[in-house]
Amino acid sequence: MESLYERISTHVLEEIRSGVLGPGDRVASEMELAAQFEVSRITSKRALEVLREAGLIERIRGKGSFVVKHLPDLEGVTTPLKGALRPARRGNVPGTIALLIPDVSEAYGLELLQSIEESSAAAGANLIVRRTRGRQADEEQAVESLVASGEVDGLIVFPVHGDFYNASLLRQVLDGFPIVLVDRHLSGIPVSAVHTDNVAASRALTQRLLDRGHRQIAFVSPPPLNTSSIEDRLEGFRSAFAEQKPGSYHAHHLTELRSTLPGSFTPESVRSDLELIRAFRHRFPGVTAFVACEYNLARMLDRALGRPRELVISCFDSPGDPIAGPPFLHVRQNQREMGRQAVDLLLAQLRGESVPKVSLVPFELVDADRNGT
Repeated sequence: MESLYERISTHVLEEIRSGVLGPGDRVASEMELAAQFEVSRITSKRALEVLREAGLIERIRGKGSFVVKHLPDLEGVTTPLKGALRPARRGNVPGTIALLIPDVSEAYGLELLQSIEESSAAAGANLIVRRTRGRQADEEQAVESLVASGEVDGLIVFPVHGDFYNASLLRQVLDGFPIVLVDRHLSGIPVSAVHTDNVAASRALTQRLLDRGHRQIAFVSPPPLNTSSIEDRLEGFRSAFAEQKPGSYHAHHLTELRSTLPGSFTPESVRSDLELIRAFRHRFPGVTAFVACEYNLARMLDRALGRPRELVISCFDSPGDPIAGPPFLHVRQNQREMGRQAVDLLLAQLRGESVPKVSLVPFELVDADRNGT
């Protein structure tokens, strides 16, 4: 598939071939091309740089871009033109990479950050960390500024929760900029991603509860739309019930909680979620177990319901130190392996190697009464 910058550079090349642009003629500026093709200036800048590398234009600071006076043999110029703002690195020169992450906590994220930092240092790569605080606007601004600076050779991105894709991130993927996603993937987007098999993990967690005799179980999460990790966990939860005898088991869903989303933790949102949980419990008193898509929601359930003896709360991830919060039956994701693979995949891209689009890391189920290893 032709990328956005390739489409622009091919357009300019065809103007030169057809004589619309001749030697010495001014080429449309970054801003003009960005407006014409409805792309970012980063993309149009990349297209002009590829044309310069091909020997077709020269860029004069303060004046603009011009067709070179002595053009090469255009018959030997193939399309689409390939190139990059920074050539693929070879050997043991990994350069600088950036990590974009919503936030970190003892339950999830801290160990991932530590692993990425340690793996980057071991490879000799410089690491820049940007917290996006779970806001798509901050994530978009970070992607734009880091790539535009020319100082970053690749990105590791922990995408924020949201109802739509980050347009800046999508543009860089289509432009072929080295990117690896961690924790989740973007459905239908050709970008390398490292994450847990959330479908299998959620199915295993739910099956553990079913095996322990629970017949009515509820899945609890924020709105899952366009957050692949939540969508996959919901799918895994449902698939566990699909294997049971119809009518004997009941799967319930409470997927409207928002207080644990980054930037949404306010006294009002917490009260609203607590009321939603208690109302849900009142409507479905037969529920004896919950699968929370994250640790903080498990704590929310614990606070709202008081955890009577017959009720079991399970979740994804949990602090290793019980002082940091109460333990639950949980899926432990292998954050260290996720971080290590993310760095390895990004460095492979920088060396010009092809990498898999999906890399799954192992998980384990950990009971509330043991630390697990």
